[in-house]
Amino acid sequence: EASEERQKMPHSYGYRARTRDLFCKGFRKNGTIATQRFLKTYKLGDLVDVKADGAIQKGMPHKFYHGKTGVVWNITKRAIGVEVNKQVGGRIMKKRIHVRIEHLQHSKCRLEFLNRAQKNDRVAKLAKAQGKTVSLKRAPALQPKPARVIGVKTTNNSVETLYPEAYVNLFV
Repeated sequence: EASEERQKMPHSYGYRARTRDLFCKGFRKNGTIATQRFLKTYKLGDLVDVKADGAIQKGMPHKFYHGKTGVVWNITKRAIGVEVNKQVGGRIMKKRIHVRIEHLQHSKCRLEFLNRAQKNDRVAKLAKAQGKTVSLKRAPALQPKPARVIGVKTTNNSVETLYPEAYVNLFV
């Protein structure tokens, strides 16, 4: 019985190794794929997010590219060519991969910037009409408070200076 040692499973280094949670569908996101996913238009230079869908195995990107943002450089009949940055050692390489449309979505990374640019244009136009100059730069939400006098709440209305106590060596 001692000689019959339990056999261990061999270590897997496959193409989809350790992707059980990575490629799984979200909660209540199972079922047929919406037709709208195939009707989205991608143009050269668009920013796209690579998000692999585990339900469709064809044209799936490698697990490394899952969650990465890239630029569309080629469009074929069923797939989109995406250029993604990949850090290899100490350098960043541009990798060109072809991914099916099912595993891509338009990136929202520039949405905030574009909205802010439109708002700045409106504000600048309005300020120019009124003959004012306005700062369009972003500023941190928490600005330093302006200078003010702090009231002293002691009985004789004087400032009390605190001094440290003398050091007493307890371990002699």
